[in-house]
Amino acid sequence: MAKIWVEAYGCSASFADSEIISGLIENGGHTLAQSQQDSDLNLIVTCSVKDATANRMIHRIKKLKTKPLIVAGCFPKAEKKTVERFSTKASLLGPNSLTKTIDVINSTLHGKKIVALDDVDSSKIGLPRVRLNPAISIVEIASGCLSECNFCQTKLSKGDLVSYRIGDIVRQASHDVEQGCSEIWLTSTDNGCYGFDIGTDLTHLVSAVGDIKGNFMIRVGMMNPMYMVRIRNDLLDAFENHKVFKFLHIPVQSGSDNVLKQMKRGHTRQIFKDTTIAFRKKFGMFSISTDIIVGFPTETEDDFAKTVELIKETKPDMINLSKYSARPGTEAAEMDQLDVFVVKKRSKIVFELANQIALENNRQWIGWKGDVLFDEISDGKIKGRNFAYKPVMINEDIKLGQRATVEITTVSTHGLGGKIAS
Repeated sequence: MAKIWVEAYGCSASFADSEIISGLIENGGHTLAQSQQDSDLNLIVTCSVKDATANRMIHRIKKLKTKPLIVAGCFPKAEKKTVERFSTKASLLGPNSLTKTIDVINSTLHGKKIVALDDVDSSKIGLPRVRLNPAISIVEIASGCLSECNFCQTKLSKGDLVSYRIGDIVRQASHDVEQGCSEIWLTSTDNGCYGFDIGTDLTHLVSAVGDIKGNFMIRVGMMNPMYMVRIRNDLLDAFENHKVFKFLHIPVQSGSDNVLKQMKRGHTRQIFKDTTIAFRKKFGMFSISTDIIVGFPTETEDDFAKTVELIKETKPDMINLSKYSARPGTEAAEMDQLDVFVVKKRSKIVFELANQIALENNRQWIGWKGDVLFDEISDGKIKGRNFAYKPVMINEDIKLGQRATVEITTVSTHGLGGKIAS
C-alpha cells in the first residue's frame, strides 16, 4: 500500500478525471496522501490550453519529480516530448486512459516508467471516484469534440467526439444525488455537440437529468456557439426546468467573422448574439459567460474593434480573457504572430470593459431576494449560487449543500453579497 498525492489543473473535466483517478487509487489498494510531503508517489492531472498554463505545469512537474511521478491529463498527450524533457523518468497517463491508473502506479512505484497515452476508455461513467467537493457531482458526458479550431490543443489531447449514453449518465447522476450531491455539473470538451455521434443531443440529456427525483440543481457546461443553430429552440425548452441553472458558457472567442473563419470556429458573431438575445428574452435574468482571445495572428485593429463592439452589444456576465499564445502542434502556431505590446494593449481594453459590464450587470441584482444553494468553499467562506448561477457571498454561518433565502445588498465585479432573509 502506497500513499499517492493527486493534484489537478484546468477545466471541470480535468477535475472530474482527478476524482476518478483518486477513486481508482482507493479501490486499487492504495491511499490518498494528505500532502505532497507525505506521499510515496505524486500524480498531477495537467492542462495545456495556454502557454501560461503549460509553464505552470512544467513548474509543478519540476517540484513533484523528487518522488516517483505520473503526469496525467492533456499535457503529456499533446506535448509528450516537452514533459519528458523536464522529467525523463515520469510515467505518462492520457486523459482517455484512466482505467490503466493502477497498473501505471504500481509499475512506477517499482521504478518502471509506463507510457499509457492510447485512448482505451470507452466511457468514464460508473467509475469509482473521490469527490473534491461533496456537494457537487461532476459528470463527464462525452470525450473529444467535432471542432477543428486551429489554435487549440484539446483536439490533439482528446480526439474526436465519443458521447456517453443518456441512460448511463442519468444512472450516475441519480446515484450522486442519492449520495447527497446538491448540484450536478454536465461537462465535456464541448457540450454543444453531445450526442451527435449516437443519434441524440444535449436537449434530451438535460431533460432526462432534470427528471431525476430530488432537490438538486444542474449546471450545463461549456458549449460552442456553432451548434446553437441546431439545438437552440429545444434547449430553450429544456432550460424551463426549475432545476437547471439559467446560465450558459458559450465561447465566442472573437467578434470578427473574419477572425472566426481564420480560427476555423464554425460560427459567426450573429449566432452568438442571437443566442444571448433568445435566452435573455425567454428567462429575463440569465447569465452568459464567454471566452475572448485577443491577438490572434490575423486580428487587425478593425477585427479587434468588432470584438469590443460585440461585447458592448451582448454584455456577457463573465468573460474568460486570454492573450493568444501559440500552442505547439496547432496550425495557428505556424502563422506570423502579432507584436506582444499590441496584444497586451488589446487585452487591457477588454479586461477593463469586462469588469465594467460585470459590475453593471450585478447592480441589477441589488434588492433581489430568493433561493441560494451554497455549493463551494472560497477563501475559507461558503459561497452560494442563485438560479442564474450568480456567485453569492454572505457573512453568516451556513453548511455546504444547504439552501437559504438571501437578500442581495452589495455587489462587486466578481459577484453578489447579501444576508439571509428572515
